[in-house]
Amino acid sequence: MIFRLKTVLMAAALAVVFAGAALVAGATDAAEVYGSAARSLPIYNVERTDNKISISFDCAWGVDYTDSLLQTLEKYNVRATFFAVQFWVEKYPGYVKKISAAGHEVGTHSATHPYMSRLSETEIKAEMTSSVAAIEKLTGKKVELFRPPYGDYDNLLIDTVNAMGIYPIQWDVDSLDWKDLSASDILARVTERVKSGSIILCHNNGLHTAEALPLVIEALTARGFTFVPIGELIYRENYRIDAAGKQISNAT
Repeated sequence: MIFRLKTVLMAAALAVVFAGAALVAGATDAAEVYGSAARSLPIYNVERTDNKISISFDCAWGVDYTDSLLQTLEKYNVRATFFAVQFWVEKYPGYVKKISAAGHEVGTHSATHPYMSRLSETEIKAEMTSSVAAIEKLTGKKVELFRPPYGDYDNLLIDTVNAMGIYPIQWDVDSLDWKDLSASDILARVTERVKSGSIILCHNNGLHTAEALPLVIEALTARGFTFVPIGELIYRENYRIDAAGKQISNAT
């Protein structure tokens, strides 16, 4: 009888423990969901109805295909945004000047291309300040945009960059050119995903990017899209960013 009573009491105690654990787990899940919704986000794309889009190129390794990219952009009268790492800027200052002189926008892609979510606020500011200064010295133009290396960020990074008066920019259309996809595969990926307000991610030294670029421009222009630099795509004030990273004007 005593043994049975002990068994019943133990089972009841275990039930309470498991119920408590379930409640804690449920609370954790809810916190994660709400934390995600409240997370500080970069701009992935912009809510627009005018079919304006942006194409961007990250510059960190080499310049093998950059002249070809610039020639194509000039041919089609397209202005783009280039995000440059400081060590690339210092290695290829002539290209930074050439890109800027052609009417393209130059933003920072950090100083040393680190995973910036692992940095302190002081380290983030150092990366930003140093890389911005290097670009502005060559172009004579204010740097207003930043793309995190590897697309890696956290609240501290986004909040710090915003506080410095610089817009953190991500993308919603990844060409995957860094995987050395063929020109036709890059074309298919981009054209299948683009919508009004999209930001397209490419790399200046992608193996087939220069080959794909005229195909992409022609296909999207034929569909009624207009290319503008990211600085002209985004809203500068009176906006919000939803949980998916879409920048939305509060005026609409």
